[in-house]
Amino acid sequence: MKSSEASTLGKQIATLLETKQVEDAYDLLAPTLAQKISFATLDRIGKEIGAKSSPAIKNFLEHVAEKKTMGGWVIIGSALKEQLKIDLPDTLRRCRAFVNRADVWYEVDILGERVPGYALMLDFKTTITEMSSWRDDPNHWVRRDVGVGAHVWAKRSKGERRFEPQATALLKFLQPMFEEQHIEAVKGVGWGLKTLGKFYPEATTEWLAKQVKSKKKYRALMLKKAMTYL
Repeated sequence: MKSSEASTLGKQIATLLETKQVEDAYDLLAPTLAQKISFATLDRIGKEIGAKSSPAIKNFLEHVAEKKTMGGWVIIGSALKEQLKIDLPDTLRRCRAFVNRADVWYEVDILGERVPGYALMLDFKTTITEMSSWRDDPNHWVRRDVGVGAHVWAKRSKGERRFEPQATALLKFLQPMFEEQHIEAVKGVGWGLKTLGKFYPEATTEWLAKQVKSKKKYRALMLKKAMTYL
């Protein structure tokens, strides 16, 4: 599918949703989800869907999630990414609900890479506030996505000096998670620390030394990932 075709399909689905035709909209998308299509193409479709503020979009994304296709999670993630521009707090809450429904790591990471990570770039302060309770959520997948979001932010910041205060703030934000014990959440948080270490080595080294000195129950994998580029 060409990029222009993907955009057209997304707009057609969005038009159906404007008149609350959720099932018809999914029927239009279903053949695409049944094929092996690149994430970039699916992102383009999801972007067109999420660009609208129709209330039916929420029901549509719920319907997509119920079908549990890998491509469906990309559609959900990219649509939510666009809706961050409309209502960031509400979109983050909806993303959290979807993560709670996910039960496979790739579903979680697809959402984490598109929503929390982008939200941090879009409005760092508000996102930090909204995601503070994610750090001790009962669901380890939600906790994992905190780290995935940090990874995306660090990667997109590219180590620019103007982002150093935010990098320091993000490290402080991750501090309670250094002793995370669930292996899947450890992998996510460790991923975030690894990328922060790559682009902000001085800040991460100083922060990590303090964590190792003051905390005793951290997992070896967390430390190993955090030290990858240090």
